Amino acid sequence: MTNTKGLVLIIEDDKSILNFLGISMKTNGYSYDIAETGLTGISLFMTNKPDLILLDLGLPDIDGTEVIKQVRMTSKTPIIVISSRGQEKEKVEALDLGANDYLTKPFSVNELFARIRVAMRSTYPIESADEVFTLDALKIDFEKRQVFIDEEEIHLTPIEYKILVLLVKNAGKVLTHTYIQNEIWGYSEFGEHQSLRVFMANIRRKIEKDTNHPRYIMTEVGVGYRFVDR
Repeated sequence: MTNTKGLVLIIEDDKSILNFLGISMKTNGYSYDIAETGLTGISLFMTNKPDLILLDLGLPDIDGTEVIKQVRMTSKTPIIVISSRGQEKEKVEALDLGANDYLTKPFSVNELFARIRVAMRSTYPIESADEVFTLDALKIDFEKRQVFIDEEEIHLTPIEYKILVLLVKNAGKVLTHTYIQNEIWGYSEFGEHQSLRVFMANIRRKIEKDTNHPRYIMTEVGVGYRFVDR
């Protein structure tokens, strides 16, 4: 197949969903590989080096979370989980293991490809030539995608990292809930504000010394968030 927008690896055992995804990929200009088991998916991932993975969690041989673990051992290839499991703890587990995003079945084609476009942006562009951002105890190495507090590296999930970088590159500006959602997930829904608050609380817990008196990320009540301008 001609690779126009990128190669997507689809790991899914439901043939009707596979057919739907295959047609959607062709229509939207992506090439794709298909795996109906987790082990086949891991093999295709190592062989063909896709640009993005669409992953079902309920696979017939191994759980999809194991696929995430195996991929993340060697690669930062974007992973979007597509699953009928809608429990918050399962979403959080998949995201914490390194998935970039999570779609609950059923989902719309427009929503799927909005999220694919966002996930395939490897990093957000940095407005200066600096590859390292520092402010007091916080240091971000953009090239290596590493975050440090007092020279100690801290772990952020892919989405937490994207949110932090988005805030940093817009330091001093108030970013609305809707703007952040559109930039990170490619769409905005009112109900997702609560999810954004959870992500923001996790980021603060990891980078702020006192979450009750934050140094870096300020809440603009009822509007959104602002990263301090020095």
